[in-house]
Amino acid sequence: MSTRTMSSMKRRSFLTGAAALGLASPALGQATNSTEFRRGISDDVKRNASSFRALDWQPYFSDLTNGAILVDITSRALHYWDETGTTYKLYPTSVPLTEDLTRRGRTEIVRKVDGPDWRPTPSMKERNPEWPDYVPPGPDNPLGTHALYLSWQYYRIHGTHDTRKIGRRSSNGCIGLYNEDIAELFGMSTVGTQVLLI
Repeated sequence: MSTRTMSSMKRRSFLTGAAALGLASPALGQATNSTEFRRGISDDVKRNASSFRALDWQPYFSDLTNGAILVDITSRALHYWDETGTTYKLYPTSVPLTEDLTRRGRTEIVRKVDGPDWRPTPSMKERNPEWPDYVPPGPDNPLGTHALYLSWQYYRIHGTHDTRKIGRRSSNGCIGLYNEDIAELFGMSTVGTQVLLI
C-alpha cells in the first residue's frame, strides 16, 4: 500500500471520528495529525485547528540532510521531515508569550538531552526574581522529559508537564510540545537536524 493511500485512509478515519464527535468542519478537513483532538485540550487549540495542515518541505529547505524541523509561530505547529522525506510529523506547540521573546530564522539542533535540568536565563530572573535558580529533572521541570538544544543560546524545543500551555503563547522563547510528542521527535531527530522558525 502506498504512503499516499495510507495517508488518505488515516485522513478519512480522522474525519469520520471527528464527525462522530461533532468536531468536523471544512477547516478540519485539512488536518493530517489528530493528536490535538485525542487529548481533550483547551478551546484555544481547537479554535486554532484550521492551521494544522500538512506542508511540503521544499518551500522552506533546499534539502533534507539530517532531517528538517519547521516551526510556524503563527499556527503554533511544528512540522518534521526525516532525511528521506518518507516520515512527516505535525505537532501542536506552545510558542513565546510576546514578539520580543520570539526568534525567527535558521538554526539547528546542537544537543539532545533526555531528562533535562533547567536554569532560568538572566532575563527570566530579572522578570521573575522569585523563580528558583535551578530545577532538576522531574515533574516540576519546565523542560518536560526531553529537550532539543538549538544553536541559539537559551533556545530549545522541549516538552512540558503543563499541558495547558500547548496551543498558546505561553513560553519565554522556547517551543514546547506535549511530553509524548517531544519524546517521539527526540527519537527521530539528530544533532545537526536543521530547524527553521517562521
